[in-house]
Amino acid sequence: MSLTPARRRAAVAALAAALLLPLTACGSGDADSGSGAEATPSAPGAPAADLTVLAATSLTDVFKAAGAAYEKSHPGTKITFSFAGSQELAAQVKQGAPADALVTADTKTMDGLRADTGTPEIIAKNRLVIATAEGNPDQVDDLKDLADPELKVVLAAPEVPVGRYSKKILDAQRISVRPVSQEPNVRAVLSKVELGEADAGLVYKTDAATAPDKVDAVEIPDAQNAIAEYPAATLKTSKNAEAAAAFVAWLSSPEAQKILRDAGFQQP
Repeated sequence: MSLTPARRRAAVAALAAALLLPLTACGSGDADSGSGAEATPSAPGAPAADLTVLAATSLTDVFKAAGAAYEKSHPGTKITFSFAGSQELAAQVKQGAPADALVTADTKTMDGLRADTGTPEIIAKNRLVIATAEGNPDQVDDLKDLADPELKVVLAAPEVPVGRYSKKILDAQRISVRPVSQEPNVRAVLSKVELGEADAGLVYKTDAATAPDKVDAVEIPDAQNAIAEYPAATLKTSKNAEAAAAFVAWLSSPEAQKILRDAGFQQP
């Protein structure tokens, strides 16, 4: 049976509509899938990026743990740390070393880099202890024992934050110490004691805690101690400014603060 022109036009329209339905469904599904893919690389406000963070030597162990935690919660982001004495890090920044953020072990060093950084924020605090050989064979009980000429004492150099803190507390107690060496960072001081090349040294409490089977930590009373502050800031030369700012902000988050406290650091 032949179709009239009107019926033929109706049939063509119906067929076209039937063919368009699956195409419309596919287009909608692809759009949803695309928007979902865009949301997966990293958490809101923290774009995925490869970040380089310059950090004080005393943060070596805890920042490795913090970095792993951050990468886990921010897919697509990779953090590479460069650890050194704060004074060495400052020199690297001034020389234009490619990096995204900086964390020092004192505010003095960070303050000297105001032209190179964003606004710093204190993320943790620390204090000093006397590190001795395991078992404390020389029976070092307090700061004044470090003045014993028979005792081999090692300190950090005075331009290093822990060296300045050490000088500050020794001068306050009018204790004169002649160190057998002055080291470029706190881990070098700790290593001298661990290896038996020194009988005692002044280090951060958190550093002594990394070698509990090799050194003993003799507490220093609060009234005789110094508090180290750790400021963190983005670097103005960062090519990943938004991602760097997100990481620095995260260091003050409950997750990061728990990691720092578990390692022995004090709250800021």
